[in-house]
Amino acid sequence: MTIFVDMDEVMADTYGAHIEIYNQEFEECLTLEHCLGKEVWHTVPEDRQLSVRNHARNRGFFRDLKPIENSKVVLKELSSMHDVYIASAAMQFPNSLEEKSDWLDEHFPFIPWQNRILLGNKHILKGDVLIDDRSYNLENFDGRSLLFTSPHNVHINGFERVDNWEEVATKLL
Repeated sequence: MTIFVDMDEVMADTYGAHIEIYNQEFEECLTLEHCLGKEVWHTVPEDRQLSVRNHARNRGFFRDLKPIENSKVVLKELSSMHDVYIASAAMQFPNSLEEKSDWLDEHFPFIPWQNRILLGNKHILKGDVLIDDRSYNLENFDGRSLLFTSPHNVHINGFERVDNWEEVATKLL
């Protein structure tokens, strides 16, 4: 079985990083609960939205992300049984290509560089399973689509949903 796995908000906690950086920069107490159903930048005052939108352009943003709980354990087991590829949009932000590669080397060394697809658009992926937090990436995928729950997508329906890596393990191992 060929499994494609997105990085941001599936393996790496970008959403939490945006909130953490915002709170440090503006001395606020924004929480995940404030943001449910929206992008982080939609939940802050208009004069601060550009700052949040630009977090991902700052050097170190992708390199310093925290792994999503249990992603390492489940992906290691999945990769021992199936062909697992990391498929992450990395062309939009100048620093992300190198930083995502370094991040994967550190946190997921069992997934070789040959199984890392850093791309601009996921419509080209052909395989059995795609795990992603963005419904637009899942809409045209021909295989099984698993919507990984993230604060921004809690109100999206129409896809098989997984809330965490334990649920991924239950469905795919």
